[in-house]
Amino acid sequence: MKRLNVMAISEMEYMAPSLTPSQAVIKRTFDFSAALLGLLVSWWLILIAFLAASLDTRSNGFFIQNRVGKDGNIIRVVKIKTMRPDSRTTTTVTRSGDPRITPLGRFFRKTKIDELPQLWNVLLGHMSFVGPRPDVPGYADKLTGVERAVLSLRPGITGPATLKYRDEEEILAAQDDPEQYNREVIYPDKVQINLQYIREWSFLGDLRYILATVSG
Repeated sequence: MKRLNVMAISEMEYMAPSLTPSQAVIKRTFDFSAALLGLLVSWWLILIAFLAASLDTRSNGFFIQNRVGKDGNIIRVVKIKTMRPDSRTTTTVTRSGDPRITPLGRFFRKTKIDELPQLWNVLLGHMSFVGPRPDVPGYADKLTGVERAVLSLRPGITGPATLKYRDEEEILAAQDDPEQYNREVIYPDKVQINLQYIREWSFLGDLRYILATVSG
């Protein structure tokens, strides 16, 4: 009998975590309300940043990219453009000191102004304030087994993995092969952090992550 109980506990530990229906409703209600308020308050700053980025990069000031969203669906994430195109660079991994990032772009990244247009993604239900970061195709869409539970959530503007790796660009800049290090070390760690986030989700926890992001 003891062995059966141990096996049951073991299976529970490896079951794919998920939010309950009531938790999902609470999370989405907050996201919609806060995103609407955020856009009403910050639309003028988004407009100024868009115009400044358009002049700075001599292109559309919005950076729009396909990312993997909830249930593996592709979403189009909107940010303020912070980099100039460089035909010599094909990687999607950004390191500290990346020559593609403009001086104004560095300011937008440091102040998180470049993230503000994602409020629109949150309002539409493509994203959440807190959750796994939306990855480019080739990462999240290749998850298997329990790890695919990460895709049960809308991707977030911030979250525990984002906060742990807030200096990710500096970490990658110190590696001989940034793409390999991201693929073999950072990304697998982020997956485990996000699975733990789902298991331990709480509304107050989300508020703490948002506060830590704003104050950090």
